[in-house]
Amino acid sequence: MSFKSTILGASALATSLSLFAVGAPAAFAQDAEPEAVEESRGDVITVTARRREERLVDVPVSVTAFSGEQLLDLGAQDITFLGNVTPNTTLEVSRGTNSTLTAFIRGVGQQDPVAGFEGGVGVYIDDVYMNRPQAAVLEVYDVERVEVLRGPQGTLYGRNTIGGAVKYVTRSLSDEPEFTARVNVGSYNQFDTIVHGSAPLADTVRVGGAVARFSREGFGTNLYQGIENYNKDIWAARASAEFDLTPDFQVRISGDYTLDNSNPRQGHRLIADRFPPFTYPVLDDEYDTRAGLDFPEQQVEAYGGQITAEWNFSDRVTFKSVTGYREDESTTPIDFDSLPEADLDVPAIYENDQFSQELQMLYEGDRLSGVMGFYYLDANSSTIFDVILGTTGALIGLPGLNAQTFGDVSTETWSVFGDFTYEVTDRLNVSLGGRFTSDERSSIVRRQLLLGGASDFFGGPGFPIAVTSNFQGSEEWDDFSPRFSLAYDVTDSSNVYFTYSQGFKGGSFDPRGQTSAAPDFDGDGTVSADEVFEFMKFEPEEVNSYEAGWKADWGNWRHSLAAFYTDYTDVQIPGSVGVDTDGDGVSDTFTGVTTNAGEVEIMGLEWEGFGVLGSDAFVAGDEFTLSWSLGLLDGEYKQFINAFGVDVSDQASLQNTPDTTGSLQLAYSAPLHGGELSVVNSLFYKGDVQQFEFASPIDQEAYTLWNLSAVWESGSGQWQLGVHGRNLTDERYKVAGYDFVTSSTLGLEGTLTAFYGDPRTVTATVTYRY
Repeated sequence: MSFKSTILGASALATSLSLFAVGAPAAFAQDAEPEAVEESRGDVITVTARRREERLVDVPVSVTAFSGEQLLDLGAQDITFLGNVTPNTTLEVSRGTNSTLTAFIRGVGQQDPVAGFEGGVGVYIDDVYMNRPQAAVLEVYDVERVEVLRGPQGTLYGRNTIGGAVKYVTRSLSDEPEFTARVNVGSYNQFDTIVHGSAPLADTVRVGGAVARFSREGFGTNLYQGIENYNKDIWAARASAEFDLTPDFQVRISGDYTLDNSNPRQGHRLIADRFPPFTYPVLDDEYDTRAGLDFPEQQVEAYGGQITAEWNFSDRVTFKSVTGYREDESTTPIDFDSLPEADLDVPAIYENDQFSQELQMLYEGDRLSGVMGFYYLDANSSTIFDVILGTTGALIGLPGLNAQTFGDVSTETWSVFGDFTYEVTDRLNVSLGGRFTSDERSSIVRRQLLLGGASDFFGGPGFPIAVTSNFQGSEEWDDFSPRFSLAYDVTDSSNVYFTYSQGFKGGSFDPRGQTSAAPDFDGDGTVSADEVFEFMKFEPEEVNSYEAGWKADWGNWRHSLAAFYTDYTDVQIPGSVGVDTDGDGVSDTFTGVTTNAGEVEIMGLEWEGFGVLGSDAFVAGDEFTLSWSLGLLDGEYKQFINAFGVDVSDQASLQNTPDTTGSLQLAYSAPLHGGELSVVNSLFYKGDVQQFEFASPIDQEAYTLWNLSAVWESGSGQWQLGVHGRNLTDERYKVAGYDFVTSSTLGLEGTLTAFYGDPRTVTATVTYRY
């Protein structure tokens, strides 16, 4: 790849949470540099949310952060755990996969993983933006902290994102030799091994790395193929080196690699088959499936590297450069219908690569502080998939009917950004920021109908009979996104603020679009090239966010309270609708239709906090602490124009966004056998979740998860033993699904399948540190 430029359901929540109490406190902060999130209760917590060191209570930013140790103590396995403890946040494993992430924050996100659709929530590994959701379900290992920022981001760093950002920060290296080994053993024959080590090679050189193996048997079984469903088989590794070239110039080089050989995660069919002669009933176990598609072999391979250089030019000015490259490939058999027959089978290949360069200049003056930067991204994404409609084809005399798609989207974008804060008085601060973005998308979409089964991409005998898309086009969008913030220190320990920020997400082209289905917009009797172009294209989204907040830190009690209002316009809604090409009433192919549906108004409230309830209750030195989070959200479509040009706003709702989210944690710690025992009782609540914009049987009703962890650590910190129980009530809850029954039908059997969150599991852990 070339570098082309120089560079509210609150009562239900209260009822559920009153039954139990949840553990370790979150530090409500975003720390941009590789420094651990401070966990002490009485001390002042300092963060660098705005690229400079500040007290948390002074920072007008809505963000939740957990240190790596906190996440491990709570039994977190990957970053989706943050969706349980962060207000108005959904982080889930996507449909039919083990490693693709679906992320929504405050009602803004994107769940379609195919090329051409950019995420509304940005995911970062050590300040490098991940352009695609594939391989973004990051395991928690060798991690310093994970942060979730809510609201538009872009005037301080990286890529502009309209919904928020998830920042995964890996562990920095020590000046002293370190070694850590951790073993997890648990339900479903879970056996994980994580080894980390680092050492100084000289006074100015440090090296380190980690190797991890995550394995588990499946929660269910593919009864047709006789293999496990929902299993885990992952290898992962990281390595880094830090060089102090001069006292004022440091360079860090790092790389990571992940190989996921888990079986395909196939869905649970919610309806019996509809087309004779088969009579498969609905299975009893939600984790079981009868999916028949067995190619291509499921595998996800992802790797990347980065070079970060920092030069302290003076006491006031610092220059920073972040150069990153990432690449991943996923091959997956997605059996939409979850039946042995090929009624709607989709073998797929996702390939992504990206190069990014970010330059920053940070200034720290007596009253003026801030950052200026430049960001560049050159990325390519391709999605290749077949849609094998075997049953439908047989009915209409076209055996092995296949709608094969090749979609390729290239992105070249650059931005300049800045954000400065001026101390008007010792208590009043004013911040101004802005970002100019230039996005260019280039797309190739090739679609054709085949007979005889799979295409040659998947080693099949299918042969083409018709071309339904032959598209190539590009478009460029420019945008300026401002930010303004006013913060006032009411006292030395409390702060109120108001922030306005605007977010932008670029447009693109639907990689599943069928150019032959483009309508005659002007009614002149012919479909012109311009009309085809407009049919395939969709426009950018924009968010205007207004937020007011109050933060306080009184030592043994601290909280963060925020109210927000979001005006979300030109919302990109991807979808697929069946197409009847021969007029016989049967949809024998489909087309992708992406619309800028209209406008959504979203308002909400978020409250996070931590308090010490008491100490010395049973033994000297023991302590009870309480942590909580609460998110209330009300979103309403003011306009929703569907693919047929009809306003259906009265029927539409926000997808993947419950109106109430919450967590409650009660932790007890006490000295025991020369060390410390911590017991954490946790509840996580989510209100009703709608998977898509319109009501569907795959929607999930409100539910509560109960976790319980007990961790003992020796006084020297050398040994740690833990037991973690997750979803102890064995709640069965849907996290994703496919619905080609309710509003659009594709195939003869009907497709209504669901994917579920993890069942009850118990894991024992042993950690040794040197």
